[in-house]
Amino acid sequence: MAQQQQAAEEPAGESEEGPAEELAEELEEELEEEPAGMDLVHLLREVTLRLDLAGARFAGRNGLHPTDLRALISLLDAARAGDESTPGRLGDRLGLNSAGTTALIDRLERLGLVRRVRDTRDRRRVLLEVDDRALALGQSFFGPLIDRTLALLATFEAGEQAAVRRFLSGVRDAVREEGA
Repeated sequence: MAQQQQAAEEPAGESEEGPAEELAEELEEELEEEPAGMDLVHLLREVTLRLDLAGARFAGRNGLHPTDLRALISLLDAARAGDESTPGRLGDRLGLNSAGTTALIDRLERLGLVRRVRDTRDRRRVLLEVDDRALALGQSFFGPLIDRTLALLATFEAGEQAAVRRFLSGVRDAVREEGA
């Protein structure tokens, strides 16, 4: 009788695992079933999170809103690409309406980080320029990280760098297409 009771309490082939252990096993099995490359997706997500946190620290230390930082980055990227920045284009890139864009530019202008200048070809048009003060401020905070990133990248062969570039460009394009 004692053997029957023990058999009823412990079905054959099962251990004395509780719900937490069973859940952990299920999660481990799910992780093992993840598609190839998910480890890179998770790593990219972690890098994105850490960069976002660094940006928030920079913004907080300098009396900026996170949108202010995104605006400065957007304006710098446009300048690097040789594109002129207007308030309308900036608002489109950041997903802001006209009033929000004006408030953003006013705030950056008051801080001495951005200036509005008349287009020399069309005086009706206003262009946005990033002030050297903003460049110096960004360099003082992000410079060491940029230097470390460039040093790491220098350890990659040209083909490896091309693969990284292709991957990051593809992720950027996917994010754009998904509207994220």
